[in-house]
Parts: sequence; structure tokens; C-alpha cells
Amino acid sequence: MVDQSAFKEAMSQLAAAVAIVTTGTAAEPHGTTVSAFMSLSLEPPMVLVSLDRKSSLLAQLAEGSSIGINVLSTEQNVLARRFADKTLDRFAGVQWAMADGAPQLAGDHTWVAGTVAQIIAAGDHFLVLVDVDAAEVNANCPLLYWQREFGTHGAITPGEVRPKLAEG
Repeated sequence: MVDQSAFKEAMSQLAAAVAIVTTGTAAEPHGTTVSAFMSLSLEPPMVLVSLDRKSSLLAQLAEGSSIGINVLSTEQNVLARRFADKTLDRFAGVQWAMADGAPQLAGDHTWVAGTVAQIIAAGDHFLVLVDVDAAEVNANCPLLYWQREFGTHGAITPGEVRPKLAEG
């Protein structure tokens, strides 16, 4: 079996979009930061979100629940940290509104909303399969998480050579 620290280091080398997954009502919103989110199917449109077994958001979900995925923009790195903190009132002072049955954060990069189709146990996480009902993209840059830091994507033009990262 792979050493846990080696596995964590290897996974930190994968750039991932940062999202805040939401559910609940206008009176009682819930949300948490994730970097394990991906497109799953085009026909029918589906996405997958991975949530820790101890996630307070997971406790709010069941098949048929409305769910929103707020893929964050670079201007929202503070929100990424806020919604990862288990001690804060995550929505206090945050601009958001109900949209497509779930809380949508103002200024997100991409919004995907849907209905929980299935929840599957997988190791110390649960995979939440979502049937997509709505999707929109805003004109800003996505927030990425790579090597335990926030950043964004920079396009490489065809034939461009970028310097290699220093080995350490």
C-alpha cells in the first residue's frame, strides 16, 4: 500500500478547480469548499462531487436534494478558505441568492445546479452524482488549487516553451 504522505504529495501536483458546493434554503443555507469535482456524463448531463464522510454538507444531502456547485473565480480565494473553515458561519456577510433550488454565490466563475441522483460510499469519502438542471459561465478567471496554493490558468500558445519547475 502506498505511503499516505507520498499519496498526498502526488495529489498536490494535480491542478484542480476550486468550488463551493451548496444546498439548503434561503433561511438555512449550507456549503463547503471542494476541489474534487468533475464532469461525469454528457448524456444525460451529470457531474460528480466528492465529500468527506465527516462533511456537515453531506449530512444535508439525500437522493432528490437540490445542489449547487459554485466554481470559484480568482476574486473568491477568500471564500474558498472561509467555506473550508468548520468554525465559521460560512454565509455571514457573503453575497448569495437562491438559484435553481440552491444557494448561488455572487461572482462565481461557473454555476452548475442539479439534483442528487445517487450517493456512493468510496473510502473515507462519498461520491455525490448530480443530474444537472442548469449551468452558466461568467466572464472571469477560474480559481485553481495546485501544490497547496491558489492560482489560475495561463494559456500556452502553440509552440511556446515554458521553463520547467525547479526540482526540489
